Amino acid sequence: MTQHPYSGWSPRSGYHRSTYPPAGSLPPVRAAVTSPVAAGGWAQPPAIRRRRAGDIATYVLALLGGLGLAVVLFVVYTEAGRAGALILPFLLALVPLGIVLVSVRWLDRWEPEPLGPLVAAFLWGAGVATVVSMIVNTSASLLVMATTGDVDGAELFSAVVTAPVVEEGTKGLGVLLVFLIRRRSFSGPVDGIVYAAVIAAGFAFAENILYFARFSDQILGVFVMRGLASPFAHVTFTACTGLAVGLSARRRSRWAWVWMTPIGLAGAIALHAFWNGVVSVRLEMYLLTEVPFFLACIGIVIALRASERRTLSNRLTDYARSGWYAPTEVTMLTTAAGRATARRWARAHGPAVELAMRDFLSASLQLASLRQQALSGHADADYAARETQLLGVVRRCKQVFLGRP
Repeated sequence: MTQHPYSGWSPRSGYHRSTYPPAGSLPPVRAAVTSPVAAGGWAQPPAIRRRRAGDIATYVLALLGGLGLAVVLFVVYTEAGRAGALILPFLLALVPLGIVLVSVRWLDRWEPEPLGPLVAAFLWGAGVATVVSMIVNTSASLLVMATTGDVDGAELFSAVVTAPVVEEGTKGLGVLLVFLIRRRSFSGPVDGIVYAAVIAAGFAFAENILYFARFSDQILGVFVMRGLASPFAHVTFTACTGLAVGLSARRRSRWAWVWMTPIGLAGAIALHAFWNGVVSVRLEMYLLTEVPFFLACIGIVIALRASERRTLSNRLTDYARSGWYAPTEVTMLTTAAGRATARRWARAHGPAVELAMRDFLSASLQLASLRQQALSGHADADYAARETQLLGVVRRCKQVFLGRP
C-alpha cells in the first residue's frame, strides 16, 4: 500500500499540509476496459454520440410528458369551467409532492442523479402515464358497464384490474426508458427506486389535481386521505419496478433487465390491486397491512442506502490504495457529517476553495460510480478517458486545497 506523506483531510483543520501525496496508477478492472481501443481517441466519438443521443431522447420524454400534463390541466379546466378552479387543487397537490421529493432527495444524496433525467421522469409520470391511464381506465369502465349493466362492478373492475395494470405499466415503462436512455446513470437499485419514485410522484401529482377538482365539495377529506395518509402509495407500487431495473444494472449481462423488469412490474401491479381493492376501502386493513408494510419499505430503503455508501467507500478505497486519496478523505467523502464539515471548511476559505470542494466531491463520487460500473461489466469504451479526466479534476482540486498553483 502506498504510504501517504500527508495526513489528508482533518475535520478540525481541513487540508493543512502542503506535501502532495503520490498518485499511482490503478490496477485495471478488466482487460477490455484498459485495452488500446478504450484508451485511443478514435473510440471516444461513438461514446460522445451515444451521450448526445441520450440527451435528445431525454428531451423528447420531457416534451411528451409536458404535453400530457397540459392535457390533464385542460381536462380539469374544462370540467370546472374556469381557470380559478385549478388553483386550490394545484396548491394542495404540491403538499404530498413536496413530501415525496424531499424523501427522494435524502435517498439520492450519496450519488445524486442528473437534473435533466429527473425532470423528464417527473413529466413522464405527470403527463404520459396519467393521460394514458385516464383514457384506458375510462374506456374499460364504459365497456364493462355496457356489457354487464353493472355500474358498481365496472368501477370495481377498473380499480382492481385495469388501473393497476395500466398505471403501473405506463409508470414502469417510464423507468425502463430512462434506464435504457441513461444507462450510465444507473449504478444500482437505489437509482432505480429514485427514478421510480419521481415518476410515481409526478403521476400522483397530476392524479391528485384531478381528484381535488372533481371532489371539490369534499376536498378536505380527499386531501387528508390522498395527500396526508397515503402520499407514498404510488411511490411504493412503482418502486418494485424501479428496484428490479436497478438490480439489473448490477448484473454482468446487459440484457438482465429483459427478465427482471417484468418481475418487478408484477409486484407493483399486485400491490396496487391489493391497495385499490382492500386497503383503501377498509380502515382496519390500512392499519394492519399498509402501515407495517410501509415501515418495512423504509427499512429496505435505509439498508439499500447504507449498501450504496459502502460500495462508494470500497471503490474510493481502491483509489486510495494507489495514492489518489488519503484514508481520512475516503471517510470524509462517504459520511454525511464529513461532507458537511468539508463544505463548511471550504466556505470559510473563500469562493475558489468552495468551488474546488464542490468539484472534488462531485468528481470523487463519479469516480466511484464509474469504477463500480466497470467492475459490474458495464464500462463504456471511453472508460479510461473519463477516469483520467475525473482524476485530473481531483488532483487540481487538491492543489487548490493545499495552496499550490
